[in-house]
Amino acid sequence: MYISRIRLKNWRNFRHLDFALDEQMYIIGPNASGKSNLLDALIFLRDIARPSGGGLQAAVTARGGLQKIRCLHARNDPEVRIEVFVSEVPGSASPVWRYALGLNQERRGRRRSVVSHEEVEHEGARIVSRPSKADAGDSELLTQTALEQIAENSKFRELARFLSEIAFVHLVPQLLKYPDLTGGIAVQDDPYGQGFLERIARAAPRVRDARLRRIQQALETAVPQFKEIRFVRDDVSGKPHLEARYAHHRPNAGWQREDSFSDGTLRLIALLWMLQEGSSVLQLEEPELSLNDAVVREIPALFKAVRAAAKRSRQVIATTHSDALLSNPGISSNQVLILEVGAEGTTGRLANEGEQMLLDAGLSPAEVLLPKTRAAGLTEFSQWQ
Repeated sequence: MYISRIRLKNWRNFRHLDFALDEQMYIIGPNASGKSNLLDALIFLRDIARPSGGGLQAAVTARGGLQKIRCLHARNDPEVRIEVFVSEVPGSASPVWRYALGLNQERRGRRRSVVSHEEVEHEGARIVSRPSKADAGDSELLTQTALEQIAENSKFRELARFLSEIAFVHLVPQLLKYPDLTGGIAVQDDPYGQGFLERIARAAPRVRDARLRRIQQALETAVPQFKEIRFVRDDVSGKPHLEARYAHHRPNAGWQREDSFSDGTLRLIALLWMLQEGSSVLQLEEPELSLNDAVVREIPALFKAVRAAAKRSRQVIATTHSDALLSNPGISSNQVLILEVGAEGTTGRLANEGEQMLLDAGLSPAEVLLPKTRAAGLTEFSQWQ
């Protein structure tokens, strides 16, 4: 399934945001415009929906409370709302599911976050509508969403499971290379790759080998002299490792472990693995980091090829500042969301009519759209003394 549309109200930087999503989506904008906060709206729903996540109250608390989440430009209507449309086909105008969640804060007492609005629709038929009569009789019920309650989400379990499996990856190679530096303490959900090797180890051997073969095919193209990748366990400690062989090494000394991989190679391996691991949305923070521009330019094609080989079609939403990535000819104008900062917060848009004419003439999103995200005073900044 795919998220075909997102609507936000009073979510962090965004007073209002409404946009359609394709199979791949690239979010561009100035620094501090809200790219990461936009990704976090879906992670927020994931945190509520996951069985061991602690639900609404834990998700809000992890973000510093509703006041930290609410847009600073919210005035007469302080409600925070997230609405997603889920389809079977990318970009479909006829969603299978619609989920909307609105939040407010208790006016007295413990000042908890409470559900002000919650709706679930399946193929246009409404199956959840809150506040309900039951909520009116017991206000405590509004401290939890129907999404997080097993008894309540039975009618839309498919949607709840899909949202609970949304993933976010921003691998930090040093955490993978030197896990002892963190004292073995991993961040919940491990978005930074501290437990990435254990993640690979948990996969069934046949599944693991098939995924690594696909990654190997991609790396043979992207990494000079690369020949082979394999999964091994340390003979003494039993810890999992990845090993790679390069063509220019001696036959008996050609295998290197992950702590000798380049940062870019590690990030690429993690991205390609995660692309194959699930069927829900995969969100990426600047996938171009540590990679050569020639490789970055091929990232959209690599993602597409791995998905096709794995018989999966996982939706990818990525933030980027990369000219090389947006130069890929496979990226269409409806796959790039431009964030713009104004006096009333951040707004988002696709290419306008003039920009579309330039794109239709053969220019790339890197040439037409990316320059629109650069700060107006950047030249003055470079002359600062």
